[in-house]
Amino acid sequence: MAIGSTERVSSVTGPADLEECAALGAAELPQTLVRVDRGSPRTRLMGIEILGTGSYLPATIVRNEDLTELGCDADWIVQRTGIRQRRRAAPHEATSDLAYEAALRCLESSSVAADAVDLILVATMTPDMATPSVACLVQRRLGSPAPAMDLNAACSGFSYALVTGMQFIKTGCSRRVLVIGSDIMSRIINPLDHKTYPLFGDGAGAVLLGAGRDDRGLLSYVLGAEGDGGTLLSVPGGGSREPLTAEGLAAGRQYMQMDGRAVFKWAVRMVNDIAADVVERAGLTMPAIDLVVMHQANLRILDAVAEGLGIDRQRVFVNLDRYGNTTAASIPIVLDEAVAAGRLQPGDHVLLIGFGAGLTWGAGVLRY
Repeated sequence: MAIGSTERVSSVTGPADLEECAALGAAELPQTLVRVDRGSPRTRLMGIEILGTGSYLPATIVRNEDLTELGCDADWIVQRTGIRQRRRAAPHEATSDLAYEAALRCLESSSVAADAVDLILVATMTPDMATPSVACLVQRRLGSPAPAMDLNAACSGFSYALVTGMQFIKTGCSRRVLVIGSDIMSRIINPLDHKTYPLFGDGAGAVLLGAGRDDRGLLSYVLGAEGDGGTLLSVPGGGSREPLTAEGLAAGRQYMQMDGRAVFKWAVRMVNDIAADVVERAGLTMPAIDLVVMHQANLRILDAVAEGLGIDRQRVFVNLDRYGNTTAASIPIVLDEAVAAGRLQPGDHVLLIGFGAGLTWGAGVLRY
């Protein structure tokens, strides 16, 4: 690709046994556009470090076997997704509660007080309410004076929020930025949808960003969106376009609707392309990547991407089997667990990949 060029991504990569890739025609999906500005300083955010991480998972564990009473097939869930269990928020818990708990753990690990944070960003698609934002609710409970706002890019939300927070630090507008991903997906998935309901879990994760060494930060990154694919993954009811009515509730319009097979093919095709591109633009090769932190959507997507990129499967961190798809919380939960497990050390190269509804995506190579 030339500098500043726009190329259509059309390759399909991954194991041959991924029948969805073979079964779906290209006409069923929008042509993903990846805009590349190779070598531009806008694709690097250096001098920024992750000062600490934290996560929170609700106490209730829902195993695949527990879903059989809803008509779900426990073996099918494992075979098709790799998920064995997920967490469910308690009836009294809202998205801001999970976000607050993750934030507390993150600040504790950073040894930074809440009043030293000067920006709070929360990535979520399941806010407590239309307004105030989850970020403002978290800010109040933390006792922080920081400005606060939400971002909604669904499963790519944390990637978008991370880059936004780094940009605030790089421009000198902020010194300490708390970036949180939090979602309670169990509230927007129809229990009668046997193929979608088992995929999602509830949780929150957080990182604290701050100015740091010049060789730390994002060596390269890309954010993207393809609105033409928005109908593949959407919650049609409840907004200004379609306010909820008794008829809408009865029809389940308040729940997520997903064309799983089409999203699967799009994700495998697109993730391989953007991941290879950001690694190349970081001036690295795949063997130099110490850890892959990918949105935890489906184990077969993780496997397909690892094979397509030629990355040792052991370098791909997986917690999907325990938590399911936690949407915007997915990547920060993985980061926190990787740190706790000793799999993420200062100076390591981390490939971050988010993708989801919108359609949106975000990827980058982080020098931790």
